[in-house]
Amino acid sequence: MTLSSVVFLILFLGASVFFGIRIARIIRTIRMGLPDNRSDRPAERWKTTFRVALGQSKMVSRPVAGIFHIFIYVAFVITQVELIEILVDGTGGSHRLFYPLLGGFYTFIISLIEVLSVLALIATFIFLARRNLIKLPRFTKSEMTGWPRLDGNIILYLECLLVLFIFTMNGADEVLHLGGNSHAAGSGGFGFAVSSWLGPLVFGSLDTETLHLLERIGWWGHICVVLAFLCYLPFSKHLHILWAFPNVYFSNLKPMGQFSNMESVTAEVKLMLDPNANPYAAQPTDGNATPKRFGAKDVFDLPWTAILNAYTCTECGRCTSACPANITGKKLSPRKIMMDVRDRAEELSKLKRTKGDAADDGKSLIRDYITEEEIWACTSCNACVQECPVNIDPLAIIVDLRRYLVMEESKIPAELVTMATNIENNQAPWQFSPADRVNWRNE
Repeated sequence: MTLSSVVFLILFLGASVFFGIRIARIIRTIRMGLPDNRSDRPAERWKTTFRVALGQSKMVSRPVAGIFHIFIYVAFVITQVELIEILVDGTGGSHRLFYPLLGGFYTFIISLIEVLSVLALIATFIFLARRNLIKLPRFTKSEMTGWPRLDGNIILYLECLLVLFIFTMNGADEVLHLGGNSHAAGSGGFGFAVSSWLGPLVFGSLDTETLHLLERIGWWGHICVVLAFLCYLPFSKHLHILWAFPNVYFSNLKPMGQFSNMESVTAEVKLMLDPNANPYAAQPTDGNATPKRFGAKDVFDLPWTAILNAYTCTECGRCTSACPANITGKKLSPRKIMMDVRDRAEELSKLKRTKGDAADDGKSLIRDYITEEEIWACTSCNACVQECPVNIDPLAIIVDLRRYLVMEESKIPAELVTMATNIENNQAPWQFSPADRVNWRNE
């Protein structure tokens, strides 16, 4: 085994182990949430996954961003074929091992990758412009300062580097192969769609030694960018390229607007309605057990699917740009809700790893991260849920936080107190007697 192969294996295994450890940690963090059975209707769930996650069906609701995102998405998927060859070559010390085995089909695959890489590069420049030159409003909200802004650009910079290294590698190798000097079998050029003309145009005047150096720079640069991206991915919003699939599969299939019932509340209501029920049946049988909380005060009071939602959030801002509360200037931003849940989950996970499961930092999701003003600004219209390209549900989190404030702390905006009182007394939000409800017909 050559020194080059040893260095390659050390880098590859090191990055893979680091990535695996980080992903396992995130999975443990997601499992801090409450149980939530989403195993029903598997056929519909698979259909939704293929349509929304794999097929990108909700992305194209905004055609410009959707089409260019598909360019990057397809290029990312297809490029994995070339990455397989690079892994094989890096481990065994070979060079374009699949070329003599696949012949013309190999040329077709690499040509397709090159064309997609050009389209992805165009999309990258457009996305950089939208974020940094045009400065679309949804990319300049208050929650998108600091790391979120930088994070949104890092992947685009890495994409530019990756394409540069790909064409440096293929272009230099194309010129070498034309002269019979490539380490790959045969001569006369590979005939790749882009490199067959770009290579001679850019590198045609260079000597053989320089071409070999450039080809190696392109090869090592390509794999180093990929491994750097692998290590960076678990700390980035771009983790959605992995989580999008399970997130869509486990998404809420109930009709929009149908709220879930809390089991603890349902049990109490049944006890009230059944005169023969044991009034102590709903109490914990273990004297040391903690009664179940109504609603959510912190991340661990949310279902695990809500935490998965948070880690899947792409921070694209479609939810916030469609939110009527945000549009009218209120503090609520559904994207910020998801970012806050993820940040709090990370904070709690680190606390429990370092100080034990019983550790308490005295903070909570409500107030320390998300204010009461934010959650009461929500109109429950489901616009954020409809807009999300990966079926994230910020409304479910907002409702759980509201439930905690109302049922645990008896906190509710004054405007809603009147409405709730009217519903209790008059079975309607208005301050009219039920007997007078249809008097409007006599007007």
